[in-house]
Amino acid sequence: MLQVPFIRENKDLVIEGLAKRNIDAADIVDQVIALDEERRSIQAELDNTLAESNSISKEIGLLYKAGEVEKANALKAKTGELKESSKILNETLNNKVTELNELLYKIPNVPNRLVPAGNTEEDNEEVYREGDIPTLFDGALPHWELAKKYDIIDFELGNKITGAGFPVYKGKGARLQRALIAYFLDKNTEAGYTEYQLPHLVNEASGFGTGQLPDKEGQMYHVTADNLYLIPTAEVPGTNIFRDVLLNESDLPIGITGYTPCFRREAGSYGAHVRGLNRLHQFDKVEILRVEHPTKSYEALDGMVNHVKTILQELKLPYRILRLCGGDLGFTSALTYDFEVFSTAQDKWLEISSVSNFETFQANRLKLRFKNNIGKNELAHTLNGSSLALPRVLAGILENYQTKDGIEIPEVLKPYTGFSIIK
Repeated sequence: MLQVPFIRENKDLVIEGLAKRNIDAADIVDQVIALDEERRSIQAELDNTLAESNSISKEIGLLYKAGEVEKANALKAKTGELKESSKILNETLNNKVTELNELLYKIPNVPNRLVPAGNTEEDNEEVYREGDIPTLFDGALPHWELAKKYDIIDFELGNKITGAGFPVYKGKGARLQRALIAYFLDKNTEAGYTEYQLPHLVNEASGFGTGQLPDKEGQMYHVTADNLYLIPTAEVPGTNIFRDVLLNESDLPIGITGYTPCFRREAGSYGAHVRGLNRLHQFDKVEILRVEHPTKSYEALDGMVNHVKTILQELKLPYRILRLCGGDLGFTSALTYDFEVFSTAQDKWLEISSVSNFETFQANRLKLRFKNNIGKNELAHTLNGSSLALPRVLAGILENYQTKDGIEIPEVLKPYTGFSIIK
């Protein structure tokens, strides 16, 4: 959530920045400033009323001590009126704050200056590419056909048990899935991230804290009886560890990693682009999160990007990195880099990771602050990245490593799988 003082002091910058997201924010920014003016006016009136009430109360005490009971009783009636006025003003102030916050919840983060303008994913900028795209043999198959051929993922069984988008991993498919999770976690902990096992459901405050609520796209699974939400990513419980926390500057930076299943109510669509593992309602992901000093967060973002690079280099998968344009940027992000792996059998790029800097946007919602070296409380910066999302990494491995004799296992994963080929 953007801070009101930032909006007031940088009105033109906010409007110009949100224009990169194809949002005409002039009206809503004016509404925020006007509401804040009203809030400040009501707050000032309330403060004056309380101050007057306190002053009269002291005067009443002095009058009673001086034996001037009649004057004291006359003033007591005045304090009663002031207390009633204070009550009304306080209710009005709370309503105005709620109205202001509801408006602020609708405003996305202001894009970093590096974010290109654009409307759709076609306008994203490719900033890096690495790896040779393999030449497959005649008759090479997409991963959903390979899964069926080698009996390692059963999409029909998942559909029977739950519905579309909930695959069942079997035998070596399940073992490969587990191997990837362990490998990703090992890589992250070796890089200095502390591993956490996190809840798979969160409360409403956690959803608001990281920006998944209000649920503008209807992607959250809601457990209505308990008002809890299935997590769409480990970002939500992981970042909420720090909700309402005041850190010391010496505590920074903080890096954590965790594996969780993820749940997303994707909009219904059909075709090859959502077949198999390409788009799921439940999938596994290993996440990395950072809490950083504002002056060091973009250096940390570059470090996270390089970390994900090393994983893909070890897996020997062809990949590219995109800098997302304003129209494709997530609601809470100031700058995002997407990683895509090339699926040779499908002849397309598949997104496997997003690495983002949210600057103070989440921290403001979370009230995540640190005490700087001059003793002043300051909002931290939060960052997160997939390291990595499993479905499309698995799809890339199955398709790019297939041979006529079976699916070879990347060398780096063999110690984790205990086998070198699926056949």
